[in-house]
Amino acid sequence: MNEKNHLFSNHALKMLLIPLIVEQFLTSLMGTADSMMVSNVGSAAISAVSLVDSINILVIQAFAALSAGGTIVCSQYIGQKNIEKATESARQLLLAVASISVLVMAICLSFRTPLLRLVFGKVDAEVMEASEIYFFFTALSFPFIALYNAGASVYRAQGDSATPLRISVVANGLNIIGNAVLIFVFHMGVAGAAIATLGSRVFSSVVVLSFLRSPKNKIAVKDYWSIRPDGKQIGMIMKIGIPSGVENSMFQFGKLAIQSTVSTMGTVAIAAQAMTNILENLNGIAGIGIGIGLMTVVGECMGAKRKDEAVYYVKKLTLIAEVVVTVCCLGIFLLTKPITILGGMEPESASLCLYMMGWITVIKPLVWTGAFIPAYGLRAAGDVKFSMIISCLTMWFCRVSLCIFLSRHFGMGPMAVWIGMFSDWTLRGIFFGARFHSRKWLEKKVIQ
Repeated sequence: MNEKNHLFSNHALKMLLIPLIVEQFLTSLMGTADSMMVSNVGSAAISAVSLVDSINILVIQAFAALSAGGTIVCSQYIGQKNIEKATESARQLLLAVASISVLVMAICLSFRTPLLRLVFGKVDAEVMEASEIYFFFTALSFPFIALYNAGASVYRAQGDSATPLRISVVANGLNIIGNAVLIFVFHMGVAGAAIATLGSRVFSSVVVLSFLRSPKNKIAVKDYWSIRPDGKQIGMIMKIGIPSGVENSMFQFGKLAIQSTVSTMGTVAIAAQAMTNILENLNGIAGIGIGIGLMTVVGECMGAKRKDEAVYYVKKLTLIAEVVVTVCCLGIFLLTKPITILGGMEPESASLCLYMMGWITVIKPLVWTGAFIPAYGLRAAGDVKFSMIISCLTMWFCRVSLCIFLSRHFGMGPMAVWIGMFSDWTLRGIFFGARFHSRKWLEKKVIQ
């Protein structure tokens, strides 16, 4: 295809994708830095943060899915060159996300103690007390992280991923500084960590909403208090966002089920699996950034009724992601041994981690990209139910059930987790590849 006639030049793709990749890396590294700071407070504190974050991530992933729905609707209107409708969709996204997040916050604050006891059962009194404190402040931050995600999604829909990156850099810096001051200077423990998180999220949401008012934006959102619900627009966003939210939530539930299985394998296995999880997350995070960018690209192509270009960009960005993920896998594998030494891991745990990372480095470049990147394009075209069904089925049958079966009946230890994961990736890749080549996803309609 002639590059000059495309909606997105190579330069435009680079300007969209690079900030997204950097932001994904930054978010992951800042989460690790947060955990390291809290670990200095004591075992009860780090346990509380780990437990509560398993709930927080579930909630935040649901908000992110709704925001992704907004990205797709807005980008399709931009593809139609209907900026008025794109702006109205952005306004409705912000209203919907604000309303839902405030409701979720109210429920979590009202029932935080029963909810924590229901999810975690009987834990030490010290851990439960710290969990309640941490959950209180992080629940307060739900509307702010939800509004930031929604605002950032509006920017990405118009091809601007640099502005959310700049906001994220400053907010994460404030979070780290806040942690350092409140934990080490004022000795506030988990409350200090949670307040720092709350403060950084308030900052992010206020700044992104302020920036969105600028008339320089393709989509400029003003007069927030004048926004009134539009059932049709909200319905379009929810039609995309809810299936994606179910998919993300099921993924988090699956992670919890796997964590419960690994927790019975002994300290060597737990330590090895924890480090392997961190490293595997890092070697795939650039690919996720490319996938998020692909939603904007395919959304605009579908809005402009340029279906051939949508197909072209799914292929092109999948190939780019393949190269990037392969390089990242090799780079992280070379760093694995030094990281385990610097992390002070026991030799047995370090050896097991290196063994698992070896398998991941071989298998992931072969099957991961096909399992995940085309799916972002399918969702952007409106093919969200297929994505939800396939992702949930492969996750529960392979990632969870196969993992539990292999670990309990064959005593395979944490390697059972990765065999389940490899099976999940492979099956997903087969199903999504077949769906992509069938072109049925091009027949979906998001907007009129």
